[in-house]
Amino acid sequence: LPKAEKWRRQIIGEITKKVAQVQNAGLGEFRIRDLNDEINKLLREKGHWEYRIKELGGPDYARIGPKMLDHEGKEVPRNRGYKYFGAAKDLPGVRELFEKEPLPPPWKTRAELMKDIDAEYYGYRDEDDGILEPLEQEHEKKVIAEAVEKWKMEREARLARGEEEEKRD
Repeated sequence: LPKAEKWRRQIIGEITKKVAQVQNAGLGEFRIRDLNDEINKLLREKGHWEYRIKELGGPDYARIGPKMLDHEGKEVPRNRGYKYFGAAKDLPGVRELFEKEPLPPPWKTRAELMKDIDAEYYGYRDEDDGILEPLEQEHEKKVIAEAVEKWKMEREARLARGEEEEKRD
């Protein structure tokens, strides 16, 4: 147990040194990425030693240790996985991970939706713009001419067959 705690303290010291180094943004993108990778490996190793210490009957450092906090000072739930430290948070590709997606627009209630519905919504004012009415009149004349032509052809066909024309009042 004392040896396991010694190894854990030694790993914490290495993590502290590397976190201090990764704060320097002038190191270059690749060096910062390497340092961040090394820190994450050390954190994983520290977790293994803490588990071993608990197995040997020592304190549960995972429960009593310091909690991981976000940039607002709130405790991060289930802080497992890959973490970014110092200048690594500002690297290209990493910044986008921390940006929150904009909230979707709130749902409108039925009353809010109905507020915008008026006669124009139902098409009652379509003729007011002066464009639709002439187009409809033109189309109506065309349809009527086609219907009259069809009627005349059917009438001639009936007369040719010798059928009598119906009398209408």
